[in-house]
Amino acid sequence: MHRSFASAAIAAMLAMPAVAQDHSNHAMAGHADPTASASTQAYQQAMDKMHKDMAIEYSGNADIDFMRGMIPHHQGAIDMAKVVLEHGKDAQVRKLAEEVIRAQEAEIAQMQEWLKVHDKAE
Repeated sequence: MHRSFASAAIAAMLAMPAVAQDHSNHAMAGHADPTASASTQAYQQAMDKMHKDMAIEYSGNADIDFMRGMIPHHQGAIDMAKVVLEHGKDAQVRKLAEEVIRAQEAEIAQMQEWLKVHDKAE
């Protein structure tokens, strides 16, 4: 990308209306909406942590990088499932959340074991 085009693109983005301030769908990463419900705040915190933790140092090995990135991704699913167990009321959703926790914990353990054997940098 040419520098002048990049500068123009950045200037155009800065001139856009501040639609990111609408917290009804998503808060910007790292900026939880203090007026949101307790469950929304918990989801935002879980997502922020997951995204931060998924910012791995890439090794150049697709298999290792997949495992390194998927562990925090699965942990994010567990954290979100725990939010619904704390705040949710629907029995079917709560049952699914419990299943997600069991499955994701087992897969995390499997990925960690694989990394112990294959990722000498860990």
